[in-house]
Amino acid sequence: MAQHPFSKFVAILGRGKTKQRHLTVEESREAMEMLLAGETHPEQVGAFLMLLRLKEESPSEIAGFAMGSKARFDLPDDLPEVDLDWSSYAGKRVQLPYYILSALALVGAGYRVFMHGTEGHTPGRVYTREVLEHLGIPVCASFDEAAQNIRATGFAYVPLEVLSERLRELINLRPILGLRSPVHSFTRMLNPFHAKASILGIFHRGFMDIHAGAAQLMDEPAMSVFRGDGGEAERRPNKPTQVWTTRGTSEPEVETWPALLDDGHAPKDEEMDIARLGTIWDGTETNDYATRAITGTMAIALKTMGKAASIDAAQALADEIWRTRDTGRTPGAR
Repeated sequence: MAQHPFSKFVAILGRGKTKQRHLTVEESREAMEMLLAGETHPEQVGAFLMLLRLKEESPSEIAGFAMGSKARFDLPDDLPEVDLDWSSYAGKRVQLPYYILSALALVGAGYRVFMHGTEGHTPGRVYTREVLEHLGIPVCASFDEAAQNIRATGFAYVPLEVLSERLRELINLRPILGLRSPVHSFTRMLNPFHAKASILGIFHRGFMDIHAGAAQLMDEPAMSVFRGDGGEAERRPNKPTQVWTTRGTSEPEVETWPALLDDGHAPKDEEMDIARLGTIWDGTETNDYATRAITGTMAIALKTMGKAASIDAAQALADEIWRTRDTGRTPGAR
């Protein structure tokens, strides 16, 4: 029986501690293109993903997987310019997703934001899609619709199944395999509309150098990664935040952003009522934790985009954007 073409990738990862190695960018890209094209057996998919999980992904693998995925996107010929790519794949369980208000405030200030993500893979979390639908912001069903929304409103949210139905199937293997897979990591790096900057949140501190290294290999123009609340791109205002920023192939700039609140403890939101996001936006509710999370997250985005030269200047600009927002209108809504 002839050896299956995909088996070489499983063999590289599974040869044991002394012989296994990381996949190169080229190998990772080829492997992902085969996975997305359906040129693999289910047994190979499970073995491949879990061997990667056991070994832990490398920058070359994250970069190759993202590049292989992007190669299969059927994008419009005339892409709109996008200022910021915002990935959202984790969901929130302790605090409301205040990062959504950060993104919308930036849109209200004239920046164009492309957000992509998924939901439902982990029970008990609040995901981006349900919040946007509650706020009356459309969820895009195609790349063409996303391009139209960016041009019309400055904002688009595209769920993972629109980017790639196969990637959505792979990320939904989590309850079957019992562990997260590399799909949870590299989807954050997709930047489908080639935005000039991107920010992403991670849950495990050890992945910051991996994502930063992948961004260098992909020659991303500007990307910041930090340990965000719940794994989302949301700054925790009660804790110092280490941010790794890469620009092209240059070495990462590592900065520690200070805590914005004196109290180091963030109480759990027992209700997680997404309706409160609307009242925080329109100013009906004043919440210091929420405000600091919103503006602190904006500040990281603004500095990543090159709109501020220092942490203090970025925070001052973010505070001004939030103070002068149009409380009577939700950006991106129709």
